[in-house]
Amino acid sequence: MSTDIIDKARVIVNSKLDELSSGLREVSTTIHSNPELAYKEFIAHETITSYLEKLGFTVEKSAWGLATSFDASIGSGEKQVIYCAEYDALPEIGHACGHNLIAISSIGAFLGAAAAMSALEIGGRIRLLGTPAEEAGGGKQDLIEAGAFNPPESVLAAIMAHPMSAHFVSSFGAAGLAGMKLIACQGARVEFKGKTAHAAAEPWKGINALDSAVAAYNNVSMMRQQIEPDDRVHGVFEAGGSVPNVIPEYSRMHWLVRSPTSARCDKLMERVTKCWEAGAVATSAEMTVKKCVSASAFVCNSGHELTVS
Repeated sequence: MSTDIIDKARVIVNSKLDELSSGLREVSTTIHSNPELAYKEFIAHETITSYLEKLGFTVEKSAWGLATSFDASIGSGEKQVIYCAEYDALPEIGHACGHNLIAISSIGAFLGAAAAMSALEIGGRIRLLGTPAEEAGGGKQDLIEAGAFNPPESVLAAIMAHPMSAHFVSSFGAAGLAGMKLIACQGARVEFKGKTAHAAAEPWKGINALDSAVAAYNNVSMMRQQIEPDDRVHGVFEAGGSVPNVIPEYSRMHWLVRSPTSARCDKLMERVTKCWEAGAVATSAEMTVKKCVSASAFVCNSGHELTVS
């Protein structure tokens, strides 16, 4: 493609984005004001698809077997570029990762590119793909398995933009992807099963599942002193009993393990798992680990299980 065509395309894209600025802002603020969790982004889905339809695009709603996914495209041909739009939020704190901004970045890029392609009669195909459940559940994995990116050889690029904090730019001296330090992540739910008993009358008959979780947590805390500076291990207690005079027979924790590379993350997860296992062994409880399908998941609906008695 000639430099002249590229320069003309830039002018058209910028002009189109100026024209659509207020509409894109409205989409963003609507999503931000109505944070929705993974696979339940119904307001975001309706807001985006309605906006695209008002602009004249044909949109496939609830695409690829996901209720809150969508697919819109323009052009034709064997090669395609896909813009991925995320729009789910985090539990309790909403759009802390700015997925409303990710959504309108991809929407804006798609609309600007579509305007340039039409005006300059540029060949090829571009798509705007709604990718729900990024914070949990693995929406993109679901879409890959459903064939949304098939055939793979036809996809020249799958693109999205992610907002980043200003301190990343100052720390690395660069903007965009060059200024963002990527990290691999694995998630797991850890369950401990013991035996209930009255804590005052017959505590020796019980197996305290809460003690198992506390021991596991403390083991990880001690291990943190010997991990690399850019490794991260963090977890929370999700269940640990209901009343103090009954020994808890069940406890559950949720953990995320992060490291700069997948290989290092695997090794770190092995070390962390041993810390959990030690808590189970110390209290004679049974431990089950459910690895999350999505590395960043706050829900683990399925995955590989490891049981230790």
